[in-house]
Amino acid sequence: MPEVELIMPKMGESVAEATIIKWLKKEGDKIAADEIVLEIATDKVDSEIPSTSEGVLVKRLFNEGEVVQVGKAIAIISTDATAQVVATEVKAAIKEVSISVQKENIESSVSEASQLENHSSSGKFYSPLVRNIAKAEGVAIKELDSITGTGANGRVTKNDILAYILNRTKAQPAKVELSTPTVSSSAPIPHHKPAVSSSVGDEIIEMDRMRKIIADHMIMSKQTSAHVTSFVEADVTNIVKWREKVKSNFEKREGEKLTFTPIFIEALARAIKDFPMINISVDGSRIIKRKNINIGMATALSSGNLIVPVIRNADTLNLVGLTKQVNDLSSRARSGKLTPDDIQGGTYTISNVGSFGNVMGTPIISQPQVAILAVGVIKKKPAVIETPDGDLIGVRHFMFLSHSYDHRVVDGSLGGQFVRRVADYLEQWDVNREY
Repeated sequence: MPEVELIMPKMGESVAEATIIKWLKKEGDKIAADEIVLEIATDKVDSEIPSTSEGVLVKRLFNEGEVVQVGKAIAIISTDATAQVVATEVKAAIKEVSISVQKENIESSVSEASQLENHSSSGKFYSPLVRNIAKAEGVAIKELDSITGTGANGRVTKNDILAYILNRTKAQPAKVELSTPTVSSSAPIPHHKPAVSSSVGDEIIEMDRMRKIIADHMIMSKQTSAHVTSFVEADVTNIVKWREKVKSNFEKREGEKLTFTPIFIEALARAIKDFPMINISVDGSRIIKRKNINIGMATALSSGNLIVPVIRNADTLNLVGLTKQVNDLSSRARSGKLTPDDIQGGTYTISNVGSFGNVMGTPIISQPQVAILAVGVIKKKPAVIETPDGDLIGVRHFMFLSHSYDHRVVDGSLGGQFVRRVADYLEQWDVNREY
């Protein structure tokens, strides 16, 4: 019987695995070429996997919620014209084989990590990789059960246990041998989650998968980085006037609406080139200085969730190129058409809190980056204008720039100078420039 394997496709240069969310086809179902077989998720992006051949789905190699490496077979499709006739027999045979395979996998997993079972007494499942890491680091099963997982159905992933081990090492107080029990004033005070009760009439809303990932990522970022925020107020009157003057012709000529976001990103990319030590990541005691300037732009979705598509090599694009990238990524983010690679590889992030009418904000760093810029709403204000004939009072357009950075590696001098440089580029905008 001719058979073909349905392979987990490559979804971007930085995407190595995906989680199966939902199978849309059952074993024994007929499948047309290019018909959607299953839904998968990588980080915050959901995707659909179509069939590469026409035939019958004879075997699903992974279950919903399981993580699959890129390039691995996820299903077997029979292309034999007679396969439809024997679909029922195939399904029965598959069931027996599946039971045998599951038994073999469990026995194999136990031999790989003898001190930790596949499932804990609480029913949680742990992959062989997670169990081996736990074994090597001396993490007991009870301690493993306490880790909040970001994988499907709360499953603990490799990144979850590595982050936990890192934070556990940092929080571990120095051992002091004393003859009598003593409480050290320098020992970290354990913090427990507050008990939460509900009252009559309260609505209980279960977090969706993306919100769980965001929540975990925000907590992890605050635990990882020493956040500091610097603020600068910038006079952007020249930008406001220039955009008002050219936006109509810009749209006619380029077919794109000109917003403020690509203008901000252009200034940001220039400032990063001036201060390359903002464009870094931290790996233990090592600093990784990034070659490329890949700017993520936080985008709010209609669901209330947040996603950060990335403009790669932003410093190499002119304003027209930046505008096309910004509009394309924003549009595809809101319509749910981003690819996994669209949200990978960012080295710095910008968040436009002004789009919600906010004056300023204190954004949380997107790990493993070390800084993020929030731009506030543009407001008219009276200001002192210096002229050769003396000072005058006039109406100008101002906005706040809020720069949060990781004080482990970015000191106040660098963090402050950087955001000031961004403001300088915005204030020095040439009102006579071309696109």
